[in-house]
Amino acid sequence: MFDLHVHSVFSDGELIPSEIVRRMAEIGNEGFAITDHADFSNISYILSNLNRLREHLEFYEIEFLIGVEITHVPPKLIGRAVELSWKEGAEIVIVHGETIAEPVKEGTNSYALDEEINILAHPGLISEEDAEKAKENGIYLEISARKGHCLTNGHVAKIAERIGCELVVNSDAHSPSDFINTDFAVRVLRGAGITDLKPIENGRKLFKKLRK
Repeated sequence: MFDLHVHSVFSDGELIPSEIVRRMAEIGNEGFAITDHADFSNISYILSNLNRLREHLEFYEIEFLIGVEITHVPPKLIGRAVELSWKEGAEIVIVHGETIAEPVKEGTNSYALDEEINILAHPGLISEEDAEKAKENGIYLEISARKGHCLTNGHVAKIAERIGCELVVNSDAHSPSDFINTDFAVRVLRGAGITDLKPIENGRKLFKKLRK
């Protein structure tokens, strides 16, 4: 699988990027994205460091993208943070959605879905109106394997099915014990009531699109 939501030491993850590569390869994944927590204070820092790693991509075992997860930014400023992220060299941009596990500001989902982002991470009790935005703007909603964030996977799955928006499944890994492979991703999807493998295929599809 392609896990498009992983954190490194450049935010609150435990591992340096090279160790993430090694561990991802060891569990059989095809690729991943480092999307560290970011706001205006560290967007440039994260991407400048990750870009140094990208310079040596040909020597690594599997492919990866570099990006950010815009996190707890005031909703009206999300657009500016997204614009800055692309300007600083992000290959993928996701936004930390309104998970019920954290006090995310109301309106984050709605404002994020108006912007040029790829994934709305763990969108919590997302509304049908916001799901319609995701569909219209080609933004994927995340089914999360992470504790806490996964509590609303069933709701996200039902809303996505009703509205017809696309899903991806990611680990939101912060430590080695958080990494998942295809087999575990399938179990996460089954737990959310999703019987097909389309969210896994969507991860591959999005990765290939962004990698061009």
